[in-house]
Amino acid sequence: MIDALTLTQLKVLVAVVETGSFSGAARRLGRVQSAISQTVQTLEETLSLVLFDRSGKTPVVTEAGLAMVEEARQVLRRAAALRHRAEAIADGVEPELTLAVDAVFPSEVLTASLKALQQTFPGLPVALFTEGLGAPEQRLRDGMVRLAIYTILATGAEDLEADLLTHIAMVPVVAAGHPLAQEPGPVGRAALERHTQLILTDRSSLTPNLRGHIYSPRVWRFADLTTRLDFLLAGFGWCHMPIHLVEEHIDAGRLRPLVIPESEGFVLALHAVRRGDDRLGRAGRWLIADLRARLAVWRPCKRAAPGASLAGLLRPSEPARPIAALTSAQP
Repeated sequence: MIDALTLTQLKVLVAVVETGSFSGAARRLGRVQSAISQTVQTLEETLSLVLFDRSGKTPVVTEAGLAMVEEARQVLRRAAALRHRAEAIADGVEPELTLAVDAVFPSEVLTASLKALQQTFPGLPVALFTEGLGAPEQRLRDGMVRLAIYTILATGAEDLEADLLTHIAMVPVVAAGHPLAQEPGPVGRAALERHTQLILTDRSSLTPNLRGHIYSPRVWRFADLTTRLDFLLAGFGWCHMPIHLVEEHIDAGRLRPLVIPESEGFVLALHAVRRGDDRLGRAGRWLIADLRARLAVWRPCKRAAPGASLAGLLRPSEPARPIAALTSAQP
């Protein structure tokens, strides 16, 4: 019966085929040749197949044997992966690392860190959600992720634990051909109100009164940064953008930074957030430490938002703490 199949039998089958003989398999596995022969015979009886033609001086693998050896290799690989996963979980590594990350987080830092994570924990499955505004926190509260990286100040959460990772400089920008790009000097609220502001909409229910840094009664709402950037470049309106996402366009002359006195020094604080009753495993803790180390040397741009300098934006991280209710928002 197939239930009697063992990993040892499969290892013997693979060894015989790869070494070309029963004696070679015996030497590789450190067993006597008679034990190898008996194991192969038992395997043939279990599978009801003839795996080796013994009519000649040396047994020759049959067509059925070649087919079975490929299946055996796959089973052995899966068994090895199962063993490694079990060992890792027993050693404190999460069965799966699930995280939601705000789209304003620098992708080059995130991808480099996740690549290093893959090398450090090669068998670890990762589920990554790229979200905006309150959506990362919503996934955290819904239990879909164990770690969220986002602007927690926008939701004012009081019951979550957070580690400060970095500050992202925001700059108001507009397409070079837009009328606002021709405004001399600082741009006042009256001028901003005459033009469309491109803002992000929150797909969660955690930031119902999101009004910070919204100046114009004329707004177009977007669900993601990439689409908003496309419309920004096309001249549909103006908005605040993370400086590291638009510096290339500013340098190329496609976008113009605006000087808005009321938004000088506007930065977003990004935290690594988790539920207070949930202690991250080794992989989650490793990822936070690696992200912090990379962010410490990350230099996102040559310019900051008008009125702000990059010096001091990448501040040392704070210890984990509950987040007090704060009023802030991301436009």
